[in-house]
Amino acid sequence: MKATEPDTAQAREDLRRRRSHRTREALGAAAVDLVLEHGLDGFGVEAIVERAEVTRRTFSRYFPDKADAALDFTRADGARINDALRHRPADEPPLAAYRGAVLDWLTDDGRPAGHARPKERAVLALVDREPDLLAAYARIRAEAQAASVRVLADRIGVDPDRDPRPGLVVEVGAGVLSSVLHAWARETEGDAADLAARVARAYDLLGHEVAAATDHIHHSGPRTAGPGARKGARQ
Repeated sequence: MKATEPDTAQAREDLRRRRSHRTREALGAAAVDLVLEHGLDGFGVEAIVERAEVTRRTFSRYFPDKADAALDFTRADGARINDALRHRPADEPPLAAYRGAVLDWLTDDGRPAGHARPKERAVLALVDREPDLLAAYARIRAEAQAASVRVLADRIGVDPDRDPRPGLVVEVGAGVLSSVLHAWARETEGDAADLAARVARAYDLLGHEVAAATDHIHHSGPRTAGPGARKGARQ
């Protein structure tokens, strides 16, 4: 049977996307290798495009600079967290949903997280020591968190520009993940399963601290006015 025109167009679009994905991955892999071989300051974009066998113009279609290319695996991980967040049960509270999405991503054995690969883990360990890597990481993280805020806002039906809850949840949830992830990346031991367990424990600790603070506020009641205020009231 002869393919219809829409089917042919879709096939061409699918092929284009696969090629684009392969090109992006090749550029990112080349940047990771070069960072580990020479340090971020030891090579230029020309070395990346030569190793990936593409043009400088092609590189510019995907990345603003070499640091961004070397950390593109973190962008892919952020996208996967947000995709998992969209599919969490609708009745989950926002922080529980974010935690669940992170752990869904970390424990996906069929598609390991990018930082679980030894080379990417080694690059992540350099972030705090390389200002340009740190700047790129902060930019990529901010983009992923902005998307997470929109997902959570949609889940609870609020405007994130007017309601601070989605932003607060993402700031806290992403902060826990980033703190544990960077500490793990700098170590020589501990596999991806160990990281997932550490992240789960960190979220548990956060939950206990929030519960303890809430209980303290509940039992201590409203804060009374200070001595100065009481003195002024008597005058």
